[in-house]
Amino acid sequence: MSAGFDLSAWSTDRLARVEQALSLWVPEGAPAGLGGAMRYAVLDGGKRLRPLLVMAAAEALASDAANEQRAQIHAAALRSACAVELIHAYSLVHDDLPCMDNDVLRRGKPTVHVAYGEAMALLAGDALQALAFELLTPDDGSIPPAIQAKLCRLLARAAGFDGMAGGQAIDLASVGVALTEGELSTMHRLKTGALLQGSVMMGLASADAPALAQQALATYGAAVGLAFQVVDDILDVTADSATLGKTAGKDAAQDKPTYVSLLGLPAASAYAQKLLTQALDALAGSGLSNTLALHALANMVVNRSH
Repeated sequence: MSAGFDLSAWSTDRLARVEQALSLWVPEGAPAGLGGAMRYAVLDGGKRLRPLLVMAAAEALASDAANEQRAQIHAAALRSACAVELIHAYSLVHDDLPCMDNDVLRRGKPTVHVAYGEAMALLAGDALQALAFELLTPDDGSIPPAIQAKLCRLLARAAGFDGMAGGQAIDLASVGVALTEGELSTMHRLKTGALLQGSVMMGLASADAPALAQQALATYGAAVGLAFQVVDDILDVTADSATLGKTAGKDAAQDKPTYVSLLGLPAASAYAQKLLTQALDALAGSGLSNTLALHALANMVVNRSH
């Protein structure tokens, strides 16, 4: 249970660390204005849900780890949190381009291609993706090579054809198409859910986690990842652009299939709550002693207003 757990205070502390690290690691001095576009895409915006999931999973693991492992876990978690946010940011930059969703508002400000031009936005996304993997492979001895490889594999799979990119391909091919609930679920498990689940698993991969914990947190991450998209679909029709920080109602305007268009608003809301129950049940069976942050984050994902 997360009763009595102060998610706001916990998140503020962890996000301060992530923001400081991102500001340090995303370069200002990249050539020809590229650094400015990269920093514009990443810094000072967004929920940072993925980094929080990394940190929460790593802390759950660290609580039960030997003292000598904890420094490694926290070092790997910070780099993983930043890396997954860089991948997320790159995906948003590319998704907003005219050849994709053609959106002009993101995180309450003009999208990168509006502010910097399409060519620079494309390059900024490419550079952010490359930087993510550079962060996961430090040469300072803080993360063992085997852990580096595991983290890179998890992130690559979550972002690639069998994850985020594959889901986006299905999304583009599904405009105006009547999908079944199973087809819609597959699309969103890849497009949105894979990177959220991957965030949880990267936090857990910062040291050798017990098999029971890995299985339970994979289930938790999958449920939270899909719940996030269900709630996103709900908010697209119930919230305004100022509240969301992005264009509201664009799914309906672009004739994209959503959980609301398929199930209706009441059933979509009920499904989100069902996924929350699945996530919390998985946590309860994880064998980990400190899952308060993961519990609170799942509740926040499903019950958020923006």
